[in-house]
Amino acid sequence: MGSDRGSNAKERARTSSTTGSTALPRASRVRLDQPRPARKRLLPEYDPEAFGRFSERIARFLGTGRFIVWMTLIIILWVLWNIYAPDALRFDQYPFIFLTLMLSLQASYAAPLILLAQNRQDDRDRITHEQDRKESERSIADTEFLTREIASLRMGLGEVATRDWIRSELQDLVKEMEERRSLFPPVISSERDEGDR
Repeated sequence: MGSDRGSNAKERARTSSTTGSTALPRASRVRLDQPRPARKRLLPEYDPEAFGRFSERIARFLGTGRFIVWMTLIIILWVLWNIYAPDALRFDQYPFIFLTLMLSLQASYAAPLILLAQNRQDDRDRITHEQDRKESERSIADTEFLTREIASLRMGLGEVATRDWIRSELQDLVKEMEERRSLFPPVISSERDEGDR
């Protein structure tokens, strides 16, 4: 058994050297019918949908009057605390540099979150518009089909004899028969009848 494997390997090596083939052995080939194994990532992984929903919630909250009221109250309390509190308890002196830093930090996080929420909304709108476009195309195709069907029915009905047309044709035939009867009255002969009996 072991000698068979060794001879097979020697045979493959000999045929590849004689044919000039540079094909890799089967074990080291990349399988195209199977997905690649997952790579190790240095960055932490996250669910983009969950993060997108979270950003939309934040963006919705940032666009409300409640956020403006809370932010205004916090800034007023911040300023009042740092003006009227004892010196030992003040954490941000008069130019309020720390307050400016906090507001800049809040703005630097709010802008990308709002943009992310807008991008998700744009994606939803694009999908909705695409579905609406397909639906309108289907309804246009259905309308055109029904229009063609109605036109063919009208053409077919134009060739069908209606009740009024049949009545008028019968009346014309009756008039024609009456005219013929008046022009050519029937001849009644009694002599013929007697001879036939």
